[in-house]
Amino acid sequence: MKISIIIPTYREAENLGVLVPYLLHHGGDAICEIIVSDAQSDDDTLAVAASAGARAVTSPIKGRAAQMNHGAALAQGEVFYFIHADSFPPPGYAADIADAIQQGFAIGRYRTKFSGNKWFLALNAFFTRFDLFVCYGGDQTLFITRDLFSSLGGFNASMHIMEDYDMVARAKQKARYRILPKDALVSSRKYDTNSWWRVQYANYCIVQMFKKGASQQEMIERYKNLLRYR
Repeated sequence: MKISIIIPTYREAENLGVLVPYLLHHGGDAICEIIVSDAQSDDDTLAVAASAGARAVTSPIKGRAAQMNHGAALAQGEVFYFIHADSFPPPGYAADIADAIQQGFAIGRYRTKFSGNKWFLALNAFFTRFDLFVCYGGDQTLFITRDLFSSLGGFNASMHIMEDYDMVARAKQKARYRILPKDALVSSRKYDTNSWWRVQYANYCIVQMFKKGASQQEMIERYKNLLRYR
């Protein structure tokens, strides 16, 4: 079984120089490729990715869902592993994914461990061990078999927010979902410019808007108004 890693990016040159070598080193022979699908960054994202050993491509459509679909369309592996540029799976990630698939799980993710030692981030991370809708985001990384991904038509490319939640919700109707009992290290940079309460409130608002059928534009505008991010 071969794994294709797909990383959607925008202005992530600083992170990719560390992440790509880490993934190659710890993935071993199970990793057939790392594809960085970029949203026309104006920094050195593509050059850094290619220099680190990834296949660096520009997505014709901006937006994480469309970028991940573009990467998947180029991928050769039987399993797709979607990773944000500021998230690091544990060292044994390739074996963990292979074991989960052999046990009949066609989609899954890790639990979360945030960078930094603040107690409230540890509290957030604790709840990611549970199968809760609010934990369907892509920060924890997401593996899915090629067959399941294709049967779902990939990510909804019209979505620019909540695309990971939508994918997991649809996939769980067709396949078994696994929460791997290890932690992916997730950047806490969102909390550098926003208070913990502000981030929780923003996330709560967007989840509720999504469940009530709000438009993408309404959710994007609401999120931007609530948070200062990067």
